Amino acid sequence: MSFDSIVQNARQHHDVFAQDDREQLAAGQKPDVLFIGCSDSRVIPSRITGAGPGELFELRTAGNVVPKYDPNSATAEMGTIEYAVLQLKVPEIVVCGHSHCGAVTALSIAGRGLGELPALCTWLGTDQRTGVQQVADPAVRTESKQHVCDQLDALREYPFIQDRIQSGDLRLHGWFYEIDTGRVEQTPSDPRAEFLPL
Repeated sequence: MSFDSIVQNARQHHDVFAQDDREQLAAGQKPDVLFIGCSDSRVIPSRITGAGPGELFELRTAGNVVPKYDPNSATAEMGTIEYAVLQLKVPEIVVCGHSHCGAVTALSIAGRGLGELPALCTWLGTDQRTGVQQVADPAVRTESKQHVCDQLDALREYPFIQDRIQSGDLRLHGWFYEIDTGRVEQTPSDPRAEFLPL
């Protein structure tokens, strides 16, 4: 798809939905899911889930990273999570990692090859990891699944998430999207077990 075709689609977008649908969307949002995914252009949350407008509240970051909770050093990502959980009161949060992830590959090799991207290295925290020199699987499946579990652990440290989980008003889910097959797997209830088909 060229940029010109993107522009043409944007020009015609107002014809996609009926007036009633547009008015309903304009009246407010009540999404069921905060979907935290990677910025990777090959990962399209609405296509993976079949969700329509207003059904997913999306947070996309390089490597689907969830920043550690620090009220004294708020980030846009923390603000987005806070808004989804406290204002929109989403009942579900999905952290979706994927195969062939460049960010996870960089994490696995301690940022090697990202020397000219200092902001990305800081975001990924590669300066704090020892890493390995090679990744056995170029699709970084095992590393990406572990990375999803690490992000779920980071979410559980947010006090307002803890509160809503304990009250039974919020559930966390870890997903793994395999780009080359299109399959989606989920974390099991036992974090030591293998990911299972969704």
